[in-house]
Amino acid sequence: MATIASSTDIATGAERGDMRNIVARLERLPYCSWHLKMRLIICTAWFFDAFDSIAIAVVLPPLIGLWHLNPQHIGPLIGIGFLGQLVGAIAFGWIAEHWGRRSSMLGTLLIFSLGALGCAAATSYTILFWLRFVQGIGLGGEIPLMAAYVNEFARAKGRGRFSISIQVLFSIGLLAVALVGVYVVPHWGWQWMFVIGAIPALVAIPMRALLPESPRWLASQGRYDEADRALRGIEKIAAREGKTVPALPADLPAVVEVRPRIADLFKGIYLRRTISVWLLWVGAYFVSYGITAWMPSLFRTAYHLNVQQSLDYGLINSAVGLCGSFLALYLIEAIGRRAMFIFSLGGCCICLLSFAFLPRLSAVGTLELASCGFFFLSSTLLSLATYTAEIYPTHLRALGGGIASAWQRGASVVGTTVVGWVLPYYGINAVFVMFGLFALMGAIVAVFFAVETRAQVLERVSPVA
Repeated sequence: MATIASSTDIATGAERGDMRNIVARLERLPYCSWHLKMRLIICTAWFFDAFDSIAIAVVLPPLIGLWHLNPQHIGPLIGIGFLGQLVGAIAFGWIAEHWGRRSSMLGTLLIFSLGALGCAAATSYTILFWLRFVQGIGLGGEIPLMAAYVNEFARAKGRGRFSISIQVLFSIGLLAVALVGVYVVPHWGWQWMFVIGAIPALVAIPMRALLPESPRWLASQGRYDEADRALRGIEKIAAREGKTVPALPADLPAVVEVRPRIADLFKGIYLRRTISVWLLWVGAYFVSYGITAWMPSLFRTAYHLNVQQSLDYGLINSAVGLCGSFLALYLIEAIGRRAMFIFSLGGCCICLLSFAFLPRLSAVGTLELASCGFFFLSSTLLSLATYTAEIYPTHLRALGGGIASAWQRGASVVGTTVVGWVLPYYGINAVFVMFGLFALMGAIVAVFFAVETRAQVLERVSPVA
């Protein structure tokens, strides 16, 4: 029967004595002000992760003229950042499983903030190229770690909405970089885009120190006393706020102490999950970063629009994508992850593959059709990190998410680079048809291989083999 929390801990001494009931205590813990604070801290970094990832898109139009860049220069400059993100995703996914989520998140935040400041000081193409790689290392490690951390504090019911309600800040960050760039780049100069992206992220570092380590991760390492202390601190906050809490669930799985091994990603049920989620990341983000990173430059090179018009078109595309992201907040719990991926990727591929049957459109027509595809795709973009964190057990969650994200970064490297070769030889329609084929691949994978995780406790949907 539900009880009112007293001024003492929610967990009784007996409950704390059984150190393996961490999952049950997390599942019955009512959401309180601590959860709000945690999500605000995480979403601040998520916002600036997006801002820094795509800042290059609004920086490129003036650099094209300033440094006399052609499409073969533009593609690698965009792609090198994603190559750094690939390295960071794998490295910090491994680090987070061995050294913890919190310290790893602090490391990624520091790297991409300092990298952004370095980019602002770049004086040549070569210097900016390599600093983008360094910045990318921090950016790449950030998202899978944050997704793992947030999911490990969420209850099964409504976990998708709880998690992606802060990930929507990533989509807002994509819009913000376009919106800020429309004014800042022509008036202050391109360097200020990197400065703006770095300074607020540095401010968030001391805020991260206020967050405890994930109790689920601590318990999976056999550090039950530390897991209990971390969880007890949150329970005290809920108790002080007079939250109504149910009795401790008796039928939930216990935390299993196990060490992470990369080979476990390919054993039992996780082989199919690993391969399919890699393909989902590749299909979605080959398209996403190809469109968002290239959009202003596409209109600058293919339609010869001026810098201001090119930036305006990129802003419109990002705004449409943000609308699609908000749709995911409803769909992820209303129809579930699998159905949402099918709807999202399927709608995107229909829009983009239609370029194969159309003559070369006007700049406005191209913007309308491409933005329609990006609207559909945004639901998948917002939800993939949450879904990936759900389909792995605790000891593989950050590692599996990091490696899956590395495939995303690899696809982004290839996608943004290939555009530079397809565009001058085959035209702008061919660029969007290429994106549509990758969205189609993702839709097919979702139909046949995606696992539904809605409203299921993490330890049940993703048991330790």
